[in-house]
Amino acid sequence: MGIDTHLVRNRTNGMVLVQTGGKKLSTAYLFLALLMALCYLILEDGTVAEGTGFGFEKTVYGEVVFNTGMTGYQESLTDPSYTGQILVMSYPLIGNYGVNSMDFESSAIHARGFVVRERCVDPSTMYGGETIDAFLRKYKVPGVSEVDTRSIIIKIREHGTLRGAISFDDDIESVLEKVREMPFPAESNLVGQVSPKDITIHEKPGAKRVALVDCGCKGGILRELKERFTVFDVPYSIRPKFFRDNDVDGVVISNGPGNPAHPELQETVTNTIKRIKDDYPMIGICLGTQIISLAFDGKTYKLKYGHRGANQPVSFRGKVYITSQNHGYAVDAESLEGSGLMADQFNVNDGTVEGIRHKELPIFAVQYHPEASPGPRDTSFLFDEFESMMEAP
Repeated sequence: MGIDTHLVRNRTNGMVLVQTGGKKLSTAYLFLALLMALCYLILEDGTVAEGTGFGFEKTVYGEVVFNTGMTGYQESLTDPSYTGQILVMSYPLIGNYGVNSMDFESSAIHARGFVVRERCVDPSTMYGGETIDAFLRKYKVPGVSEVDTRSIIIKIREHGTLRGAISFDDDIESVLEKVREMPFPAESNLVGQVSPKDITIHEKPGAKRVALVDCGCKGGILRELKERFTVFDVPYSIRPKFFRDNDVDGVVISNGPGNPAHPELQETVTNTIKRIKDDYPMIGICLGTQIISLAFDGKTYKLKYGHRGANQPVSFRGKVYITSQNHGYAVDAESLEGSGLMADQFNVNDGTVEGIRHKELPIFAVQYHPEASPGPRDTSFLFDEFESMMEAP
């Protein structure tokens, strides 16, 4: 196709005008345009953005967040940390390199909905050529395009994270009422929805034995660990007895969705880490950083609109690293006083805590993703530091 088109709908009579800048379109494409579903992004403040629906046609509700990455839409959609959220992409063209079997971060899409300025309907065939539309349909996730994503992102930055819906239903007022009545997704135990139910062992003969406390772990983290260790991938609700019975050498607490201070997490993973923190070398990633902080009686808080993207600068050891991030909560630096933990990495943009380290115990954690996927691999050396920490006498 390759023709720049723009669809404008008249809400009164349902007609569709296809503007082509004077270029002639095929009859087949015009017919396709007429079949495109009218769809809305509806925010709790009353904003209604009209667009073109794609993916699976259903109404979904969630917390509306944005990602600033230029690439990595497939990794983001399949990141379990997006559970409960409607994802808005800041980069204007999405789907141009298609969807492939290599860039999954889990076995399914976890975002509840997807919002883009323009979706590519004819992607490059380099990686197989599957469209973003077909990808969303497969996992029954709705999307909306032709939305002014810049204005939506500005609104979120000014007012903070908003509840919202993607809807193919013309009864906008009814959907808006439900949006305003819904609880924020993080009021539920989202980790419990994405953490595995069973223990999986990934053997590496002769290697150190690491327990991965899987709170919704990205595939990239597991790949980095499997290259170095025998990995016990365990549920977030695992009890302290497991670590002692299996003679593990170290513990990793993964990323995951939702509020780290949720009562069900406090009773399970945070309580477990509190009881074993003196016994094992430990690294936390993203949510894992917050869990470790809470296990040492620190505090966390919700950010105004979070950090999500592959371009967040972090100050660490006298250098600035560009990092991949996806989190809506942060550690309160002042709350760490007297805990034994110290904040040693900070976000250059807003000064929030990006890394913590214990002053005596072999424990450290980072708020960003050293495994990238997507994004720069500037900080992948931290997995090697964790390995060295376990080998220290």
